[in-house]
Amino acid sequence: MTMYGQGILRGLTITLRHLVRTYFNDMRYMGKKYFNQSEFELRQGMKTEGIYTVQYPEEKIAVPERFRFTPFLVVEDADHPERPGEDWCTSCGICAKVCPPQCIWIVRGEDPVTKRPIPEPQAFYIDIDICMNCGYCAEFCPFDAIKMDHDYEMASYDRTTAHIHDKEKLSKPFSYWLNIAPTTANEEAEARGSWEHSDTVKSKKKAGVPSVAYTPTTDPSQVMQMIRATMPEPAPAAEAAPTAERSAAAVAQAGPSAEDALKAERLRKRQEALARKLSKEAGSQ
Repeated sequence: MTMYGQGILRGLTITLRHLVRTYFNDMRYMGKKYFNQSEFELRQGMKTEGIYTVQYPEEKIAVPERFRFTPFLVVEDADHPERPGEDWCTSCGICAKVCPPQCIWIVRGEDPVTKRPIPEPQAFYIDIDICMNCGYCAEFCPFDAIKMDHDYEMASYDRTTAHIHDKEKLSKPFSYWLNIAPTTANEEAEARGSWEHSDTVKSKKKAGVPSVAYTPTTDPSQVMQMIRATMPEPAPAAEAAPTAERSAAAVAQAGPSAEDALKAERLRKRQEALARKLSKEAGSQ
């Protein structure tokens, strides 16, 4: 006959066994079991004996690639040959619309001369105390410009300045995203067909310039090398200078003669008009 409570007894036995083995291991390692990376990895594996506890913050478990915390904005790296530091975000506002707790505020940029809107954010704010880390903003972004960060250590006593992230704090280079989420970054680049921003791909296609085709990699420097490889080579300066000088000389030579011809033509037309006027007056008298 099955005795009730066997599961509870079995669980308590396992707990007691771990407790005893923890003290034996502490004595065997002479206090060197903790704050040691190799031992920490062993304690988190299947072959560990005794305690499983992580001594945070001295010890930290590596977060998985799909881990998500607060969002951040992707910008080009500082060494990008064409768009250094430029935003991937076009301030379309989709992330703010789909955000369930409504913690995203965007101010769209505008041209200082024409005052027309331009596709880049002038300001971008996220209140991380309201953010629920759902990832909707990153999921719905059509330009792959907003991602979920792995940095979860954001505790602070000052909510007004530290917990409302502005554009400067939210902006992180593309190389950072490729380092923390190489699999996802490769999947997105493969779907775009290029390692470059989708707007850059479109503009290059219109100009007849090839964009960087997708090639699997986890090295940001290799991505920069591929971008530089597709850039058109500039004309040699030694050949360009004489050409510019010849053009300037040609304009200087042709300029005065063309201007004189225009003056002569205007003078001829005025004289003809004056002659017509005089003949008309003479006929009326």
